[in-house]
Amino acid sequence: MGNPKAFLSVPRKEAGYRPIHDRIHDFGEVEQTLNSNDRRTQASRCMDCGVPFCHWACPLGNKPPEWNDALFKGDWQLAYELLTTDNDFPEFTGRICPALCEKACVLNLMDHNPTTNREDECAIIEHAFSEDYVQPRIPSRNGKTVAIIGGGPAGLAASTRLNQLGYKVTVFEACESAGGLLRYGIPNFKLNKAIIDRRIALLEAEGIEFKYNQNIDSTKLPKGYDAYVVATGTPTARDLSIPGRELNGVYLALEMLSQQNRVLAGMQFKNNELVNAKGKDVLVIGGGDTGSDCIGTANRQGAKSVTQIEIMPKPPVGPEDPNSPWPNWPRTMKTTSSHEEGCTRRWNINSLEFLGKDGKLTGVKVQEITWEPNPEGGRPIMKPVGKPEIIKADMVLLAMGFLKPQHPQFQDNVFVVGDAANGASLVVRALASGRDIAEEIDRKLSH
Repeated sequence: MGNPKAFLSVPRKEAGYRPIHDRIHDFGEVEQTLNSNDRRTQASRCMDCGVPFCHWACPLGNKPPEWNDALFKGDWQLAYELLTTDNDFPEFTGRICPALCEKACVLNLMDHNPTTNREDECAIIEHAFSEDYVQPRIPSRNGKTVAIIGGGPAGLAASTRLNQLGYKVTVFEACESAGGLLRYGIPNFKLNKAIIDRRIALLEAEGIEFKYNQNIDSTKLPKGYDAYVVATGTPTARDLSIPGRELNGVYLALEMLSQQNRVLAGMQFKNNELVNAKGKDVLVIGGGDTGSDCIGTANRQGAKSVTQIEIMPKPPVGPEDPNSPWPNWPRTMKTTSSHEEGCTRRWNINSLEFLGKDGKLTGVKVQEITWEPNPEGGRPIMKPVGKPEIIKADMVLLAMGFLKPQHPQFQDNVFVVGDAANGASLVVRALASGRDIAEEIDRKLSH
């Protein structure tokens, strides 16, 4: 710890976002970066706590005190080596992780100004790439093979760890490129897809084989491998089965998000295939991160208006959540860069019916509700309040999460990982799951 009093004298400084009037017209990454001196100064704020709750909070067991100290001292290469001991893809988590470690930081308990761990790790890995610290690592082979079904975060984490352990790894991906949710769910303004391409090229150079457009039936896994990893994510979105669902203009969120990312990658679609918000009144149903991504995408496509509704109550406003005290993740009101760009937000709203004319969506009948305690325990009871109303909309995006997949009974050499095993969750948890399953496979095959 180079500066034990920095947390007292150095205020938290974030890189912030590009100005709204600038970023709203393109899909470039919205987040800016600090210069190297400011970044090192921010790293100095880490107190190297005797009990570092950041370790505990991070699913990867990331160790910010170690690499923040190296960063503060200007040893970028050591910072990179320490960072990648636990995190194989800091260029991903440094951009899209909600930074559980920061919420568990002791400084967050003291003054709600934790260390800038997420930005710091992104700066470290980008510096490492720019200085060529990141080089292919070619392992010696042990003669055993593993098939990875799915090239999303969990599959990539499992593949890179198994590859470095000496296994010949083949990744079977259903889409035309690897990345899963990173590529086809998260907008470019949060994660530029060149970042994924750079990593995939590195993994290929290290000996991992990627096979694309491979729709593998989990009951008919490819033959000839010593072990299998099923990392197919959560492909089934939660739908909204209310009257009018068949109307033209009602879409699942990923229909829009994945298509927009493909358009930016150069793929062409017919006009009648486009899911585009230009000139439309857009209603986003669902208040999570996917809903936020829909807002940002709709605004960039030129939406006339954007409204977001959520069936659950409005979260507490402020840094503290009395129901989830430090060092747990606080379930408080979250305002993203997309919300800042223009959106009406409402809570406690239940959707009753999609309305239309001549087969096209014109609005949504909704009902304000309240939640009352269930006298028998369990889920609270939903009660209507007032009269139904109609929200004008000619595009609805359903962003209500995903259903946990069901799998057949697999043989002992088949391992289910990430969202495919646990249901939809954070990318960082998927990465941790993939890493851990690789170690489990190695223990099994080694004996």
